[in-house]
Amino acid sequence: MQHLTTWVGDETAPKSEIMQLVKKEGVKFAQMQFMDILGTVKNVTIPTTKLEKALDEGVFFDGSSVLGYATIEESDMRLKPDLNTFVVLPWLQDNMKTARIVCDVYDHEDNRFDGDPRATLQRLMGRVRKKGWMFNTAPEYEFFFFIPDERGDPTTKPSDYGGYFDLMRDRGDNVRKEIVTHLNAMGFDVEASHHEVAPGQHEIDLAYADAITSAD
Repeated sequence: MQHLTTWVGDETAPKSEIMQLVKKEGVKFAQMQFMDILGTVKNVTIPTTKLEKALDEGVFFDGSSVLGYATIEESDMRLKPDLNTFVVLPWLQDNMKTARIVCDVYDHEDNRFDGDPRATLQRLMGRVRKKGWMFNTAPEYEFFFFIPDERGDPTTKPSDYGGYFDLMRDRGDNVRKEIVTHLNAMGFDVEASHHEVAPGQHEIDLAYADAITSAD
């Protein structure tokens, strides 16, 4: 990933660098993100006045309320932030300016939680490295744009009737470019974007990276 002013991607990124960036950028909130066993992104948001403590000690949460995580008796779990995933979200500004950090999940005995999908992928990556291999992935994100009705509710009417690689000068094309702009600002290495085969279908391609970086 690119190392931009809103991205701390150095493998040895110290806490002080993050706190300096928070102050410089005027970041007000930090989203501490992790994932459940179904791949749903979970999040707890803290004010950046509590961020330094969270970077040192982590954030405790009730794991019994997260699908597949823990029982009531073993519900005390902790999120430990991976400092190298800190990034400022470019679409939130002023008093809502927010950063996100991907976290590792630890159980009530402070052991890495086996049910954390990120931990599973990291273990697999370790096995791959021991064999002398590299495991890289290059995501291709495909999605559709639909036209809302007169009340603003979603419909199934596509935003255009273009085809593969068609040049569509419409709102869908502009929104796709806006998404790419935000991805670049966050340090993602966007290879290309284009209209896909179906009406209203678009695709954004990222450059390959190791599987953990791609998944984060």
